[in-house]
Amino acid sequence: MARGRSRRGGSSNESYAWPGYVDVLSTLLLVVTFLMSVFMIAQYFATEEASSKDTALQRLTRQISELTSILSLEKGKAKSAEDELAALQATLSTLREENTKLSGAGIGIEEATKAADARIGGLTADLESQKAVSNEALAKVDALNQQLLALRRQIAALNETLGASEKKAEDGDKTIKDLGARLNAALAREVQELQRYRSDFFGRLRELLKDRKDIRVVGDRFVFESEVLFPSGAATLTPEGLTAMDQMADAILDLQQEIPKEIDWAIQIDGHTDPRPIASSQFPSNWELSTARAASVVKYMISKGVPAERLVAAGYGEFRPIEGGTSEEANQKNRRIELKLTNR
Repeated sequence: MARGRSRRGGSSNESYAWPGYVDVLSTLLLVVTFLMSVFMIAQYFATEEASSKDTALQRLTRQISELTSILSLEKGKAKSAEDELAALQATLSTLREENTKLSGAGIGIEEATKAADARIGGLTADLESQKAVSNEALAKVDALNQQLLALRRQIAALNETLGASEKKAEDGDKTIKDLGARLNAALAREVQELQRYRSDFFGRLRELLKDRKDIRVVGDRFVFESEVLFPSGAATLTPEGLTAMDQMADAILDLQQEIPKEIDWAIQIDGHTDPRPIASSQFPSNWELSTARAASVVKYMISKGVPAERLVAAGYGEFRPIEGGTSEEANQKNRRIELKLTNR
């Protein structure tokens, strides 16, 4: 059976855990983005509505202008018709007077009178028609003026609402900035304080494990070679591994008493293998082996009194090595269990 080891892909020499405060900050940024998106959408629709109102207002104004021109023209025609009618009536009156004086003298005056009467009748009909058109145009102008007034009121109300929305958005932006500044300050304080406790934790573990040559400190992690904790191709802790985990659990329990409750900390336990495949019935791949080994450490820590909510297990297979190459020495270093104090 090939020997299962823990490893992790990539050329990086260290494993980085995703700190919890980044999740908090990401959530805040999503909230900010959501609020800004809602404001932009509302502003967009308000702007579109105002634009449509302005377009309707311009259209009504043009219609009123056209109707006013038509009304003025019709009034001019009506005035001309009235003037012509008055002239014809005066002529008719004169002709009738002459007709009375010259009764029986001839038929020319009578015919002229009849023609004048016909002309007067036609002009009277035209005048009534022009008055009807003028009245209709006046009614249209009045209706359009009413619509124009209502539309202007709507635009004024919309502008007022838009101004209130902009003021509210400005206040919201200021509040968000203040919250962001306070959150960043709080996160910075928490990270700084956790860093101090991480240093204390590392100091204690170094003192406890100072005689162990097979346990190393790499960056901010304690690295246990898999052979120290597990038999080859297995995920059950050896007696030697149990002893090492007892020391680790004691250090964690001591640390727990000192870290303030407001700091959300966790011990991250990562399993890694070398690149050689295992493909056993229990572990079909190095993923399963590395994950099972990390879980075994977590379960033992819990049995020693470490709170389960303070433990995180992850398996990386062969995909995050800390030593390049495929030599036996490199494979031995890459088969490992890492422990790290971090934020959740």
